[in-house]
Amino acid sequence: MDNQEINENSPECTHDCSTCSANCSSKKDPESLLAPQNKASNIKHVIGIVSGKGGVGKSSVTAMLAVMTRRLGYNTAILDADITGPSIPKIFGLKGDVTGCEDGIIPNSTVTGIDAISINMLLRDEGAPVIWRGALVAGTVKQFWTDVVWGDVDYMYVDMPPGTGDVPLTVMQSLPLDGIVIVTTPSDLVSMIVTKAVNMARMMNVPIIGIVENYSYLKCPCCGEKIEVFGKSHVDEIAEKFDIPVIARVPIDPKLSALCDAGTIETVETDAFDKAVEKITTVFE
Repeated sequence: MDNQEINENSPECTHDCSTCSANCSSKKDPESLLAPQNKASNIKHVIGIVSGKGGVGKSSVTAMLAVMTRRLGYNTAILDADITGPSIPKIFGLKGDVTGCEDGIIPNSTVTGIDAISINMLLRDEGAPVIWRGALVAGTVKQFWTDVVWGDVDYMYVDMPPGTGDVPLTVMQSLPLDGIVIVTTPSDLVSMIVTKAVNMARMMNVPIIGIVENYSYLKCPCCGEKIEVFGKSHVDEIAEKFDIPVIARVPIDPKLSALCDAGTIETVETDAFDKAVEKITTVFE
């Protein structure tokens, strides 16, 4: 083809960039897989919450970061990318179907005004299993970005499924992540968990904001002593190895678990996430 401006969707396009001299947008940036933001959305910062394995309380950490960010006056949203194990609706007590308009899907809003979307909001039975193959799951996550009318959002938190599979890959390729927060626990597995997440983020050129150590300790209700239920923490060693800050050490708190179960997480009183939220909201200023 001649060296001219051509639309890659036009019939003249052969979709073979190696033999084409045209100046189309896909050739100018052939490696970009970013999905377009919904035309009725204006999202300033997107933060992914990740972990190398499950069972570390990633969804509760996502919820708490969103709650605390909202309390600072920022417009906050949560994209629940854990399609096969969605927890966000339960944690916030979100019920009912989502609605739509000509621009797309309208997310549900929590009591304090955090907008959220999750696959459970689109299912008739929230207990129904999502038995989908990886490509369909990943496509749904992308649609939560492109088809949902988010409006003006200062900070969006993306609750990712554990591991380094299709969905984390899709999020890191398709969404304009400003950074990720890695969630882990104090155990001998921490090195493997964090290493996998760090290596994936660096391979995808996604900045790492910091590490949150969840279930860090249990404070005795009688004497206040910190009990290391899961053993001695290794997070500082790993953080130093990868030159990543530890931005929160979150204790085991039965009250927090009860609030998550009751869907009233927004009433929580804790300062465990103050440092983490401060880091997130200042790193991009």
